[in-house]
Amino acid sequence: MKEEWKGLSLVELFDLLEPAPEPAPISMMPQTAGWIWLGLAMTLLVVGAAWLLHRRWSANAYRRAALAELNQAKTTLELAVILRRTALAAFPRTDVASLHGHAWLEFLNSVSGDEDISGSRAEVLMTAPYAGATTATEDLKSLVRHWIKNHRRVVS
Repeated sequence: MKEEWKGLSLVELFDLLEPAPEPAPISMMPQTAGWIWLGLAMTLLVVGAAWLLHRRWSANAYRRAALAELNQAKTTLELAVILRRTALAAFPRTDVASLHGHAWLEFLNSVSGDEDISGSRAEVLMTAPYAGATTATEDLKSLVRHWIKNHRRVVS
């Protein structure tokens, strides 16, 4: 022990201690290339998923618009117009525009998903554009709503 330290108390000796030097700051950059590639891959996955979700959301804009219009519809004529407009938005005009009567119902059933459009409800939808405006029933509205939500769209 050094001569100048003799006779000092433990507290005084403790005060003479120099603090240890602080280590260099830790870099936030990855130290290996693998982490960089993993970060890039994760970024691409997130951007790709966001792009697909946006594309899907945009592709279904016509469905959202039709459902909003359906909530305001009061007559069978309005339901028939909404159904026709939705079909024209989802499928090529050449496949839909010329359909009427039983051909129209067959088309609706062929792309409807799981519910069959038949019986008196089908007759009402088929004749609504020509028969004039009658009050729409909740049953008919729910059928049109189901078709709008569940039809299989042609990918173009």
